[in-house]
Amino acid sequence: MNKVLAVIGGANPGTQEQAVAYKVGRMAAQYGYVVATGGLGGVMTAASQGAHDAGGLVLGIIPSADKAMANPYVDIVIATGMGHARNIVLVQSADLVVAVGGSYGTLSEMAIALKTGRTVLGLGSWTIKGVTLLKDVTELKDYL
Repeated sequence: MNKVLAVIGGANPGTQEQAVAYKVGRMAAQYGYVVATGGLGGVMTAASQGAHDAGGLVLGIIPSADKAMANPYVDIVIATGMGHARNIVLVQSADLVVAVGGSYGTLSEMAIALKTGRTVLGLGSWTIKGVTLLKDVTELKDYL
């Protein structure tokens, strides 16, 4: 069975966060992970593109019921129609969660992941108990 790495983060990141998310998605795919995101824009698109460009499989668990809302790099769209509740589906589907930047939606995903026993890594994200903060995306390889 393939392992799943969820990349979580904001829909409106800066250029640096987008570059980090792209690298996370690419590296995860190179290590054989399915890359899962919320399927929309920002960090989600960047991570999806990174995985896609590395030949990986990209899963998008989107909040709406309209599959067309997913970013163009998503291979498999799960159209939940659940709004923010889809955050639970995303992190529960993951073996490893990587947070890149982010706002309150990212924080909620991190909390759910921690509560359900997932390993959560942070890159420029929230500093909370249980999250391992990485200084650089290259440190991710130690967890893959």
